[in-house]
Amino acid sequence: MSFQKNQILMVEIADMTSEGEGVGKLDGFPFFVKDTVIGDRAQIRVTRVKKNYAYGRLEKVLTPSPFRVEPVCAFHRQCGGCQIQAMSYERQLRFKQSRIRNNLIRIGGFSQELVDRVSEPIVGMEEPFHYRNKAQYPVGVDKNGKPVAGFYAGRTHSIIANTDCALGAPENQEILEMILNWMEENHVPAYREDTGEGLIRHALIRRGFRSGQIMVCLVINQRADGRKAGEYLPGQRGLIDALAGIPGMTSISVCFNPRRTNVIMGQETALLWGKETIEDIIRVRDVEKNFEEIGREISFDISPLSFYQVNPEQMEKLYSLALDYAALKGDETVWDLYCGIGTISLFLAGEAGQVCGVEVTPQAVRDARRNCGKNGIGNACFFEGRAEEVLPEKYEREGISANVIVVDPPRKGCDSPCLETMLKMKPERIVYVSCDSATLARDLKVLCEGGYELERVRGVDLFPMTVHTETVVLIQRK
Repeated sequence: MSFQKNQILMVEIADMTSEGEGVGKLDGFPFFVKDTVIGDRAQIRVTRVKKNYAYGRLEKVLTPSPFRVEPVCAFHRQCGGCQIQAMSYERQLRFKQSRIRNNLIRIGGFSQELVDRVSEPIVGMEEPFHYRNKAQYPVGVDKNGKPVAGFYAGRTHSIIANTDCALGAPENQEILEMILNWMEENHVPAYREDTGEGLIRHALIRRGFRSGQIMVCLVINQRADGRKAGEYLPGQRGLIDALAGIPGMTSISVCFNPRRTNVIMGQETALLWGKETIEDIIRVRDVEKNFEEIGREISFDISPLSFYQVNPEQMEKLYSLALDYAALKGDETVWDLYCGIGTISLFLAGEAGQVCGVEVTPQAVRDARRNCGKNGIGNACFFEGRAEEVLPEKYEREGISANVIVVDPPRKGCDSPCLETMLKMKPERIVYVSCDSATLARDLKVLCEGGYELERVRGVDLFPMTVHTETVVLIQRK
């Protein structure tokens, strides 16, 4: 059967893609349909037909899925942030656990029996909204020239004006509206991607999970040319006075980014008011007692450019799982690759002999060293550089070994030299923390073909309402 563009069809949605699109089949031919939920019977309009698949636009839900719920946010269909908000949270967790399982089997080449035996239940949230401690809002203008802030529509750079995100901190709306009012009153232009003109590009807001401290950083289309702080923004004092009155406000700064790029943050910042960093505290949890807090806590200084997980409640569970999987006895040398500001490293240091962290971002390494000193931890050190370069150098030239390696790479996974050196070092255990179960499965295949066995797997949902999730895996040397 052939299908044509604009054809109206009825499909049953049986699955979802990694991007959150529903998948339905007609005569074995797959259709990808955004905004549908597993179990929906939907009327769709064909938008694009390829040789082996097609895309459709949802016209009407004829029979709602038993897993379909009323979304909290009115903009969920337009916005690119919450791809699966129309699905019940319980079903979201099942979907994410299934994705991890399928990737390990299909990409990693592990048997179904093994994956099912070593997999543990995914860790969800009791309250899966307002969990983000960080948000970056693009700033632009509407059709009337009025400044707006919100989020990009899916797969576009068109801003949906929305200052009340269901995933963000409650204070964000008040902060954004203050910034927009200041822009309007002082005729401060928003940045325009098409011309490269305008001043305000993004508003970054961070909030300490336990400290309640708030940071605001405006990304501006200017160079860091050494001017006095009072000259960065028109009517700057009025904005500072307004923001400083918000309970918990601790840091107000600007970040310079004059480049014509999609990268949000520049490399330099200037403090306008308050402190350069905010503090947050995370606590180790007992995995065996349903993630009860066990008292040990670590405090972190977080700068505008620091990487810090956006969901601290789930981060505590994620890192406590990594610590549990590492099974440290107190005398081990542990390498923590892609360590960021040292969050996992300092968790590990409480139970290891020595921890060596590796991170490519200079600011993050400085933050990690400062956080180490801040917590009085003397058995952790940090190296600046790419993990795939630092690890071979330290092993091959200096003979530094590892009993345990913990690796938390970016979405692309580990590079080949890093995997090869890990195999040469032959640690007893490798704990792999991943934000993409597809690249995780690919890397585990290499490591397990090199002499390791899959022992434990567990998903942790750091990103409710989205298709993303984290996975922690333990592999043991044979």
